[in-house]
Amino acid sequence: MKTRTFAFLSICVAMLLSACASLMGPREVDLPLYRLQEALNQKFPFNNRYLDLLDIHVTNPQLSLLPGTNRLSIALDADAAPAFLDQSWKGRFALSGSLRYDPARNAIMLADPRVDNLAFDGVDPGRNRQLAKVGSLIAEQLLRDTPLYTFRPEDLHYGGTNFTPTQIVAKATGLVVTFEPVK
Repeated sequence: MKTRTFAFLSICVAMLLSACASLMGPREVDLPLYRLQEALNQKFPFNNRYLDLLDIHVTNPQLSLLPGTNRLSIALDADAAPAFLDQSWKGRFALSGSLRYDPARNAIMLADPRVDNLAFDGVDPGRNRQLAKVGSLIAEQLLRDTPLYTFRPEDLHYGGTNFTPTQIVAKATGLVVTFEPVK
């Protein structure tokens, strides 16, 4: 009888442990677009002078996700004013980048930013190309070390197990981040 009881208890413990192990498998967390937009809004307006020649004022970031490419796009309003002229140009530019996780910061970052489009009103195409080069510098400076979303410590710890993001997928309505237990 003791052998049967011990075998039954052993099976119950094994089933309980396997059930707990399945709870600690990968999990997905949705980060809605509005939360990413709120975090991005905190970084603007952005003002800077480049090479003591050009003052740039960037505002109104509009975030969108590019699901097919797993990239993120940001459209911005920009004012450019040469320091030596009494005029400024208003325009809009768009930049995009891929998504990556930075474990040192527990944050989702924009990697490899690039300018996709830049156009200033009333500026000839040749000057727009010159301003696009400055736009690349702006994109790099704005987003090089800027977290798009930072995870709280409790986001990375669940049920006594530490988790780490292993995959970030862009959907039309937000990001889906897959977490797996740290082994």
